[in-house]
Amino acid sequence: MQPPKNPQTLDDLLARAEHFAEYSMRNSGRMPPTLFLIGADGKSAMLIPENMADEKAKDDFATMSKLMAVACGATVAVMALEAWIKTAKLGEKFDETEPPSEAFDRQEVIVLMGESHGGQKQKFLPIVRSDNGKFFGFGESKTPNMDKMEGRFAQILPPKVPDNDMRLLAHAMLKVKGVKVAKPGATVRLPRSRR
Repeated sequence: MQPPKNPQTLDDLLARAEHFAEYSMRNSGRMPPTLFLIGADGKSAMLIPENMADEKAKDDFATMSKLMAVACGATVAVMALEAWIKTAKLGEKFDETEPPSEAFDRQEVIVLMGESHGGQKQKFLPIVRSDNGKFFGFGESKTPNMDKMEGRFAQILPPKVPDNDMRLLAHAMLKVKGVKVAKPGATVRLPRSRR
């Protein structure tokens, strides 16, 4: 599957994120959390953190992702990341007290959470590993489509398209945090968290 060279729609950006996920998994066996954006100018950008070691780093990445969406005047965003999921079996009540990472019947997936001002789409890519633990491919998802995703890495786009003043302010805030907003079409890496 070859993604569009210049993604313009949510479906295009989801295809690009899926392509990147497969590339990452095949080459390194893991997928770094990655934000894909289409800016107001129609150009795409990516944001990848250097570190996701703790809750603070995760919160920082979520915050920087939202600032980047404002700075770019993003119209479409896709957050892609590795996750553990668990689901309830038919007729079973879902146990909300057990974290998916600790569940016996958990499943390792790449989650693609896409959003535009027209709505949201999600895709789950089940990770299949060979006996030696190396990435083999993606399986077929049995996870039902969801109307909405919530959490720190969801709702990246601002509720309304930011004006130029808001975009300039977001650029300044990113600069203070040490994030360089690269030219359109480039990948931006967040600096390591300073403690």
